[in-house]
Amino acid sequence: MTPTEARNAPHGASYSEPLNGWSDAPRRGRGFSLRTLIVLRWLTIMGQSAAILTAYQGLHFPLPLWPCLIVIAISAAVNVGAMARVRRLDASLPDGRQTAIHLGFDIFQLGILLGLTGGLENPFCLLLVAPVTIAAAALPGRQALMLGLLALIAVGVLFFWSEPLPWRPHENFHLPTLYRLGMAMALVTGVVFTAGYAWRVAADAEKLELALATTQDVLQREQRLAALGGLAAAAAHELGTPLATIQVVAKELQRASAPDSDAAEDAALILQQAERCRGILTQLSQQPEGDDALYADVSLKALLEEVVEPHRGFDLAFEVLVKTPPGQPAPRVRRLPEVVHGLSTLVENAADFAATTVRVQAVVDAGWIEIDILDDGPGFASDILPRLGEPYVTSRPQGKARQALAAQIAAAARPSKRSTAEAPIAPSQGGMGLGFFIARTLLERTGGSVSVGQGLPQSEARGASRGARVAVRWARPALEVAA
Repeated sequence: MTPTEARNAPHGASYSEPLNGWSDAPRRGRGFSLRTLIVLRWLTIMGQSAAILTAYQGLHFPLPLWPCLIVIAISAAVNVGAMARVRRLDASLPDGRQTAIHLGFDIFQLGILLGLTGGLENPFCLLLVAPVTIAAAALPGRQALMLGLLALIAVGVLFFWSEPLPWRPHENFHLPTLYRLGMAMALVTGVVFTAGYAWRVAADAEKLELALATTQDVLQREQRLAALGGLAAAAAHELGTPLATIQVVAKELQRASAPDSDAAEDAALILQQAERCRGILTQLSQQPEGDDALYADVSLKALLEEVVEPHRGFDLAFEVLVKTPPGQPAPRVRRLPEVVHGLSTLVENAADFAATTVRVQAVVDAGWIEIDILDDGPGFASDILPRLGEPYVTSRPQGKARQALAAQIAAAARPSKRSTAEAPIAPSQGGMGLGFFIARTLLERTGGSVSVGQGLPQSEARGASRGARVAVRWARPALEVAA
């Protein structure tokens, strides 16, 4: 959730919506590769065979040996068929649907094997939890839920039907019904809570992974823009020589032509356009390559103006202030892409909910540089503050930029009518719940620390609303350019 999305949030509202993700969660659709499933099933077959033979040969339990071996052999035959399929297809890629089918077969096979060896009285019934937990961690919510229901159905069937638990000859071992009911409830509880826990952990891990990938994309985009500036400067330098040649030849043509002839007019036009090209190349040359010190550092006021400039033009007043100790000039700071993008995102968030004013101020003292972004909007909801910065947590269905665009289209369709429904809207990219997470990640990579709180001072607040405040604080050596 971005900081602005916490404002005006109803008390007690849930933003993570954990239960809604079971039906349509787009994540974890990868599953496992067929090779991995084959290896896991061979391990299962070896374990089941060892347990059956040890109980029958070593402990002399009266097991239904051949039915159990037939069930295990069917599982081995399925695995052999899967191995034949591996040779025909590229089975190195994960497949969610294939994983669900194989895990469903494993639950069915294990249920039959347990039914032949004592049902819920068999201590190995705990293994029913494993396929559902794997499904919850690796499959979409709908498929994991179906496998969980299949496991619960297996528990119910084993409670009402199973062969007696094999035991030593001439000894009568029988567990009471109440104990078997307790085992069934324990299995149901284990399936539900273990799978739910695995699902939530996997969901949070993948959200964090996606958010970090998005952050890396932002940094790569900034680096490409910087590289593009260097390429433009190099192109301006290389194009200077052929452009000068064009101007020399055009001047010679102009001298050799009659003053009022078409050739003279064409030569004058070539000179005019060549001069225009030279001016454009001069502008491109003013931004040298990204590692040039003249471009890599700017004044602190210029940095704040660059951050605020894209958000001007709406009905909000943007104030940019720099406060320094008496008699000291504002420092020059590194123009880092992480700082520019992170601060721009925070300013955009403030503009979303500000009523009239957004203030961006820098406070410089002997050891620190702090940049505060304040607005006079509704402020943060107190129960949301501890969760600020979690990726993919959002309560805003769409940002104000889309609303503003829709309002502009509607106004263009009705040029004769003046819309009085709403005031102009400040821009936003909102809706994904990644803004504050990315901004904080980028700013902390540069050595800054981010904190949030109330906005404008009480004397400047509008009524009971004091707005929101986001502060970013650096040690001066981390941001300032040495003299």
